[in-house]
Amino acid sequence: MNTLIPERGKLLVSEPSIIGDVSFSRSVVLLTEFNDDGIVGFIINKPLDFTLNELIPEIHQEFEVYEGGPVSQDNLYFLHRIPELIPNSHLIQDGIYWGGDFQTVSTLINLNKIQTEDIKFFLGYSGWEREQLQQELDSNSWVVTDNEDSSEVLSDQMHDIWKHKMRNLGDGYEIWSNAPENPSYN
Repeated sequence: MNTLIPERGKLLVSEPSIIGDVSFSRSVVLLTEFNDDGIVGFIINKPLDFTLNELIPEIHQEFEVYEGGPVSQDNLYFLHRIPELIPNSHLIQDGIYWGGDFQTVSTLINLNKIQTEDIKFFLGYSGWEREQLQQELDSNSWVVTDNEDSSEVLSDQMHDIWKHKMRNLGDGYEIWSNAPENPSYN
């Protein structure tokens, strides 16, 4: 099934078969780094139940915070589309950047110079060694897709991207798009 090669800027869409996995069930991961040292990405569709200003009281605006993955969940990461405002940003793909100077981000948020659609915050990240991800792909835990929604990745419209991807994959996947998150609810 996996015809695309995972690389920076691609999406990993969790297969329905990993429904019991707390972190990755119904997840869509944007790959932000892909090299011999390993693979890093962020789950783009799982908002947490608190906002940035609840984590960092010095920030006076409410920005959603997402579960980025099971690794380093006590660290805050961010993706954005404003490298001209945030020094030390790293291009991922199609106008999406990773990281940069957080003190600048904090100041710009408080000055209302960064809007919610410009940036997305994550606690933790998703990480694999190359062989580990290949094993997961071979065991049908993930489907690699293009990120045709790159202009929307930072928006809060990505909550249903997993369902959307299931419908787009066809070949029996579309039935999963409407399945309850917990199969015992069916």
